[in-house]
Amino acid sequence: MTAVVPNPALLPPGIAGATAPPPQAKPAPSGGAGGASFADLLSKSTAAPQFSRHALARLAQRGINLDQATVSRVASGITRAANKGSRDSVVFVDNTAFVVSVRNNTVITAVDSEHMREHVFTNIDSAVIA
Repeated sequence: MTAVVPNPALLPPGIAGATAPPPQAKPAPSGGAGGASFADLLSKSTAAPQFSRHALARLAQRGINLDQATVSRVASGITRAANKGSRDSVVFVDNTAFVVSVRNNTVITAVDSEHMREHVFTNIDSAVIA
């Protein structure tokens, strides 16, 4: 038969054997294996968006040229959509629509004004004019 060991937390104060060592405090995550640090999250949120292979193909196919200012405006639009809780959005920059995954900071496709007439944007929850 196994001996019954009382739980010290359930014994009234003053009973012998009721003192247990104080619990050890767990260290806060420092960005290692436990999770990303605040600086990592901040730099990811302000980084330039990535472009999917499909988006790169559409940019080349439709002759849409991107300069740093345009990429910056797309990134700003993604940040504004993220601040409103959007997941998938259309970011309009000048005469080009960029369908983006806000969560992944990724441009999924790009459509210029000439091809916009033929397209319907589905599975988006917001639109941003940047």
